[in-house]
Amino acid sequence: MPRLTGRLRAADIGVVINTADPYSVAVGEHYIAARGLKPGQVLRLALPVRGTLRHDEFEVLRTAVAERFGAATQALALAWTLPYAVECNSITGALALGFDGELCRHGCAASRPSTYFNSPSSRPLLQHGFRPSMLLAAPGVDEAKALIDRGVAADGSLLLRGRPPVSALLLSTGDPARGVRAALYPPPAWLPALGVEVRVAPATELAAARRVLLALTGSARLALEPAPDWVPGALADHLTSVGGDLAGQHTQSTVLAWIASGATASHGTVSEPCNHLQKFAHPQILLLHYLQGSTAIEAYWKSVAWPQQSLFVGEPLAAPYARRPALTP
Repeated sequence: MPRLTGRLRAADIGVVINTADPYSVAVGEHYIAARGLKPGQVLRLALPVRGTLRHDEFEVLRTAVAERFGAATQALALAWTLPYAVECNSITGALALGFDGELCRHGCAASRPSTYFNSPSSRPLLQHGFRPSMLLAAPGVDEAKALIDRGVAADGSLLLRGRPPVSALLLSTGDPARGVRAALYPPPAWLPALGVEVRVAPATELAAARRVLLALTGSARLALEPAPDWVPGALADHLTSVGGDLAGQHTQSTVLAWIASGATASHGTVSEPCNHLQKFAHPQILLLHYLQGSTAIEAYWKSVAWPQQSLFVGEPLAAPYARRPALTP
């Protein structure tokens, strides 16, 4: 696990707004105001408002991003829920690593590896040649604005003196195919000195847990009513086939269920990945990068080794363990 010395900041982010989508316009403008972004950090263009783009439609977006943003823009916030995929690739994976048509014929095969995996870098474009991105996706405009506000409220909040401990829950469901990440769960009583209670527990314990920072599980359906007691900046996801298929035209819960319940960032795959561990967030890497002050977009992207099918959703800059700048008179 590398020692981290920096993180992404608001000046490093570009936001992309789909002018054909009222949701995108409203959410994008709220994000600009919430994070204090400058006009040069914003790209506005028209895209189809549907779940999946064709490759040629995606090229319009990819070209516009390349022409609009320069070397200062290290990562992207995509201000929409739709589109979330480019054929079988996630839109976040295709923007970073390029579109992979071969994956659509062999979705369960190994996909392109990410050099950003478990990296100490805080300059992904400069040092890895691509911009990680994250969707500001939620069930509606009000929920998306609340998501953004949670991300802003998270910054530095868990470094405050005297704050109560938080919970990191690594959950089990009795589903062996979706429970393969249990092999990567850390030992019990891990990280007690950091005020983080890491517990391996049945999924039923999520509802009763207090001040939840992290919840990872493997299941097709989620039980999130009543909503967990999330802290601002909480990360949560479930290993399943199509948790990133935000249209929800299947029987599986999507990452939007986590966001609607109050989580600040999540991850899911948009097409059948099989249960390769490399295609989902590594629990220890995700948590240890976050605890070192990384943003949500950095911690999630650095925890997935093969992110071509991975959709990253949430407020990118949320960083509850980031040190706040010292105030001077």
